[in-house]
Amino acid sequence: MARASFDTYSSSSENATEPDVEAGTEQTRRSLLLGAMATTACLGCSTRTRAAEDPPGSDERPQKGDLLVFSEGDQEGKLVTAADLRVGGPPIHAWPKNPTTSVVRSASRLNEILIIKLDPADLDEKTRARAVDGIIAYSAICSHAGCPVTAWVKSDVGDKEVFKCMCHNSEFDPRAGAQVVFGPAPRRLAALPLALADGSLSVAGNFMGKVGGTQPG
Repeated sequence: MARASFDTYSSSSENATEPDVEAGTEQTRRSLLLGAMATTACLGCSTRTRAAEDPPGSDERPQKGDLLVFSEGDQEGKLVTAADLRVGGPPIHAWPKNPTTSVVRSASRLNEILIIKLDPADLDEKTRARAVDGIIAYSAICSHAGCPVTAWVKSDVGDKEVFKCMCHNSEFDPRAGAQVVFGPAPRRLAALPLALADGSLSVAGNFMGKVGGTQPG
């Protein structure tokens, strides 16, 4: 009985205040909608502002003569030298940098590069021909869904370490032109020719192969 009495009281109370509740709900709905619209507009402005702040050339692909700088870690922004690389890895993640304007080409994620030093004897003929002292470079973007290639681990299909994309487990062997050795990636990583002068690494030419993924993640 007490439960029934409580329910009846609640219904009566709700009916008595229903117009006020509906008015309040409508006002809240309008406020939320306006707030969402304002937030979206603000985000759009913020994106345009950031894009406008990128210096000219920062989204251009690596060009011959560009220097290479660390893209992450304690040395972010500093020049990559041959001395920074250990034989056998791990790879270094880098951006190309225009040596004339000092603009780092980091406005496009497709410009991030993997640089690794391996024993020249372990490289196949084509890879060895474009390596400098065993140092080779590839795009850091997986050819499958465009995820970043972040891992240097032992392959699932062999005893050698390989580049690995952790999104869908594609693996690439840098000793053989970063060809696919495991996973759904449809093609090898694009290679970037390098030059070496006085211990400093630079870009020797355009990417060899398509950069980026073939399907959405």
